[in-house]
Amino acid sequence: MTAPFARRLLGWRNPRGRSRPVPNCADSDSDASVRIAAGMLEALELEPQEAIAREPGPELERLVRDDIRSALAESAPHRHWEVDRGKVISHFAQYAHLQRVDELVRTNAELRITIGQDYLIKPDVTVGLVDFDVLGADPFLHAAVSCKWTIRSDRVQNIRHECNQMIRHRRGRQPHLIAVTAEPLPSRLVSIARGTGEVDAVYHIAFDALQHSVEHHATPQQQEAWQECVEQRRLLSYANLADTLTRW
Repeated sequence: MTAPFARRLLGWRNPRGRSRPVPNCADSDSDASVRIAAGMLEALELEPQEAIAREPGPELERLVRDDIRSALAESAPHRHWEVDRGKVISHFAQYAHLQRVDELVRTNAELRITIGQDYLIKPDVTVGLVDFDVLGADPFLHAAVSCKWTIRSDRVQNIRHECNQMIRHRRGRQPHLIAVTAEPLPSRLVSIARGTGEVDAVYHIAFDALQHSVEHHATPQQQEAWQECVEQRRLLSYANLADTLTRW
């Protein structure tokens, strides 16, 4: 299963130092990444001559927001959804108290040193419920989505940090903390899929095509990493996301 917008983002690019186009989700310095990503694009019937030059990261956020908004309105129209980009978590019921904390920290240098100011997270995409009366405020943060076109070590740490902050500072039920990506390399996917619960799940926008490529083009080590993610239900198809949010 593939995200409805996947083919709008995925394609080929012409990096410096390469004689042939490479997938725009691949690390051009990694032969394994290029090989597996190329197999994924071939499974999607995206030909190398369809080279694109744009940076797909910001567009991924916008398309995820629009797709989730549309899917939830269709599948659960009886609920009042609020799907946005870059909204600070203090807007939501579980984290509304952080606004007062921030006011105190800003006026006290000792608190700024002791507590810091990295608790006001702005997830890439937020899914709120405005008809869920709880904690005396609404909307309620139903899900926080981190959109990462590819996975690198610094991005893994960023995702974990944001999720840890939302786990630590919440009052009430935890939102669904997830990541959406187009990363083709299983060893990088496992770096974010593993853990002790900071991230509930990672959703891939071209899951079936990547699975096909891993089966045919990946080393045994990469195949093992893929199986670990999938069998433990830490890596899922993006096609399941809207239904998960509706039922959860």
